[in-house]
Amino acid sequence: MKRFSQLAVPYIVWATLMLILPMALIALYSVAEPGNSIISFTLTMDHYVKFFTDPDFLIILWRSLLIAIKTTIICLLLGYPVAYFIARSSEKMQNILVLCITLPTWINMLVRTYAWIGLLSEGGLFQRILSFIGLGNTELLYTEGAVLLGMVYNFVPFMILQINTSLCKMDHSLLEASADLGANPVQTFMRVTLPLSLPGVINGITLVFLPAVSSFFIPKLLGGGQYFLIGNLIENQFITVGEWNFGSAISMIMAVIMMLLMMLVRKVEIRNQGGKEE
Repeated sequence: MKRFSQLAVPYIVWATLMLILPMALIALYSVAEPGNSIISFTLTMDHYVKFFTDPDFLIILWRSLLIAIKTTIICLLLGYPVAYFIARSSEKMQNILVLCITLPTWINMLVRTYAWIGLLSEGGLFQRILSFIGLGNTELLYTEGAVLLGMVYNFVPFMILQINTSLCKMDHSLLEASADLGANPVQTFMRVTLPLSLPGVINGITLVFLPAVSSFFIPKLLGGGQYFLIGNLIENQFITVGEWNFGSAISMIMAVIMMLLMMLVRKVEIRNQGGKEE
């Protein structure tokens, strides 16, 4: 047993260097005054106070949470029917459909987002379609709708795959038992299929919401800098403004929000499974 435990040493070293140490440095920068030397630090909470007392920063945070919620809801509404259809297909067809869902993710997300610029820009495919039906003056690119479309496109596969996994693991004899007891298809879905697929739904919500709330290059590319989210604010503080301390404070605030959301999702999952939290 001791021999097997030693196999975890490389992972512990890697996690310390790549995860724990960077987070510790960000946490230190967030409570340090600008211009500190390596030897001595002056600690302060002014960066956190600055964020929570400035209405503009709170509006950006609210906008980021709101668009992440919208993205998650749309991905759920689109992803569940697709996952249900895949789960009800034959085994051979399931493999083909899952491949079709995962195939676009093999391409870098940045490249896929750039492709939407050409599709939504003036003279692009979608603009031509709208012109054909008499809506040629509709602005598509650099809008909230374009940002939302880019996020849904990039994150909906995570929702589909998680829900599909739960549906495929489901004991199909329960569906037969429900039908034998006189339940119609709608009742079977609401009382059997949906409750059993909730773990996949919860995991899908987590995998969509967390990257959506902190995304920065999708709003930057499809929003054209006019739709500013919390990820763009952090990037701006580090790269453009050079206020690493304030940027670190915002990063820590987002990290805490994400951890709280993950704890909430975990509690909902435990309650759904009827178990107790360990």
